Amino acid sequence: MGISQVSYWFPQERQGRALAIFAGIGNLAPGIFSFLLPAALVALSLAGSYLVWLIFLAAGTLFYPVNGRNAWYFQFRQQGADQETARREAAAHGQALFPAGGLKESLRVSARVWRTWALVWLYFTTFGGFIALTAWLPTYWHSCFGVSIVVAGGLTAIYSILASSIRIGGGILSDHLREGGENTAILALLIMLVGAVVMTGTTQFELAVPGEILLAIGMGVCNAAVFKLVPQVVPHAVGGAAGWVGGLGALGGFVIPPVMGFAVHNLGMRGYPIGFVVFIFLALFSLSMVWILKYTDDTAVALPPPVVEQEVNK
Repeated sequence: MGISQVSYWFPQERQGRALAIFAGIGNLAPGIFSFLLPAALVALSLAGSYLVWLIFLAAGTLFYPVNGRNAWYFQFRQQGADQETARREAAAHGQALFPAGGLKESLRVSARVWRTWALVWLYFTTFGGFIALTAWLPTYWHSCFGVSIVVAGGLTAIYSILASSIRIGGGILSDHLREGGENTAILALLIMLVGAVVMTGTTQFELAVPGEILLAIGMGVCNAAVFKLVPQVVPHAVGGAAGWVGGLGALGGFVIPPVMGFAVHNLGMRGYPIGFVVFIFLALFSLSMVWILKYTDDTAVALPPPVVEQEVNK
């Protein structure tokens, strides 16, 4: 929801930066809590830690409806303006993107565009991979190298915070490069691929740490590039495309860990590094998807009638 809501506030040339700041800062939470949770468990016990988390969630839940605002078009529609008037007034306030009908229509329209599914795969690889490794790395560091739970949590936090914070830089980069979304994604996936190769091929702690860092950089930057591409390749249904990409892409966080666990189950300790081979295949296939997106003629994308999500000429 947040991705599509932010998208409508900004024109396409600023989408990368805006969405990267929104999602990058938002995704800092797993890394921060990887640092805080061990201390909280010691100081507050498990029940106390959950209580503090509940209070935090309740405060955020109350804060959002009080301070959150939809883009101008939706505000004017809520005030009773008809569609044409709302679009005209919103454009006067600087809004550039407008929805293609309701939620179901936007989802239906975006689902008919093959590029939406290419972006779903990219996000499955990088954001799904980010979620997967946030869950997997504590076990990996503790079981494979014998470090303490606190050290394993700290190394996982470094990965999570770096991947989230560097997403902001990835968004800025994608706004400034020519064909920024595609080129940024290609660069990021190549970095991710190198990190995956390092993690797959080493049992040395001194090499695994930089391998983790390369994975964090590649995934974080590519996450930013994906949502730079959403309004660019599916401009007529940004909200629906963002829903498919964000929702299905995050499934990687639940699908990838069992695959890595299967390697450990069958190979024992050797399975911990070998499990990272899944990211080699994901990165290679994602590179092929970006390549196709980059060199497929934009005119091949059919825009559905009658109301399309488009940038308004100012």
